[in-house]
Amino acid sequence: MSISPVTFVCKSVRIFSQIDGPLAFLAPSSTNWSLPFNQRSHFSTTAPRRVRRTRDNNRDRGVSALRRTGLKYPVSMSKEPLPEPVLDPNKRSKVKVDDNHGLWGFFNNKKCLSTPEEDYAYGRAWSVEELRHKSWEDLHSLWWVCVKERNRLATEKYERKRLEAGYGDFEARARDRVIRMTQRAIKHALTERWYAWQNAQRIAKDDPNIDFAAHGRKPIYKPKALEEMPHP
Repeated sequence: MSISPVTFVCKSVRIFSQIDGPLAFLAPSSTNWSLPFNQRSHFSTTAPRRVRRTRDNNRDRGVSALRRTGLKYPVSMSKEPLPEPVLDPNKRSKVKVDDNHGLWGFFNNKKCLSTPEEDYAYGRAWSVEELRHKSWEDLHSLWWVCVKERNRLATEKYERKRLEAGYGDFEARARDRVIRMTQRAIKHALTERWYAWQNAQRIAKDDPNIDFAAHGRKPIYKPKALEEMPHP
């Protein structure tokens, strides 16, 4: 006699309900089913978060522009009157400036802007042939005169742009071009001297009258002809 699957399931459920605990082959042998089940570890391996303190150190806590809540603590400038600008020029304090101050070098005759006629009144640039005859001190001084003049032109260019003057740009660019030509000629002259110095060192190494090892102790150049001459 065959049993239908539905009848078998119903009988199995009625038999399992009469048993107090799970079957022996469904439960571990070391488990004590008479004691209540307790969780042995946390579900997550992340450490529990720290309990938030009831008070923090945020001075702006509770400040809201929507709820119109102000600061908890008064600020230092809350009761201080704001400074008012002095509109009357006669009441303003005058600042004393040294006539020989170094910043006057950025201005032409202590004026904010030069006229186009003043910027256009300049000569030609120095040539390389003229600078070859100048000393190192003269070239050094001329270089910084050019730097100072270019700084003055850059200051006036910035001021014309701020004031939207609308004049003086053409004359200032022409003057700056001549100054840069002078600086280029100074570099050319110094480069020639550097190559001449290198060639002189190369030739001096083969000269028996020059001893580079004697630098600092005795003269480097000591002609042999003077050593052979008898002393008086």
